[in-house]
Order: sequence, then structure tokens, then C-alpha cells
Amino acid sequence: MDLQDVTKDLTNRENWRIERQLEDLIRLNPRYKHLGTENRELVLKLIKKYKEKIRRGLRPSLMTVREDKYYLYQNRLKLGLTPEDLAQIGKLLDGFKK
Repeated sequence: MDLQDVTKDLTNRENWRIERQLEDLIRLNPRYKHLGTENRELVLKLIKKYKEKIRRGLRPSLMTVREDKYYLYQNRLKLGLTPEDLAQIGKLLDGFKK
């Protein structure tokens, strides 16, 4: 399971199922064990933000994804994100692009 697997087909899934899959991914996949609880909450918040748009039939634009990536990069020290965290979250956000 990968972050892309969690984010695909968001229109037909409930919020609790997405959160559960993300928790399973972080707990079981060795690539994502480095994510702390704050980073997990950040990822969940981003997924929920895009999920609501996708449920209404709107795919996030490239500019919206780029703005979120830029925000994360600018606040990486305050949020406690490592370069590896930024890369993983960036892959997640790229999965939402049109």
C-alpha cells in the first residue's frame, strides 16, 4: 500500500475509512514510519481538503497543489518536516493533480 492507494477513489469512501487506511499505511509500511503524529495530522488535513473538492466533482488545479507544496516548504522548520517528509507529502499532493 502506498499514499497513492489511499488517495485514489476518494469520492466513494467515508472519512473514517480513509483515516484508517492512512493509519495502517503509516504503522505497517516502513517507508512512512518516520512521520510523527503532527505530520500525520497534516497529511490527514490535506487529504480532507482535497477530498471535499473531489466529492463535488472538482479536481484540484495545478496551482492549488503548487501553493500547498510551497506553504509546506516555507514552513518546514516550524512544522518540523524533514526533506524526506516533504518528498512523501509532495508525492501525495501530486496524486491529486488534474
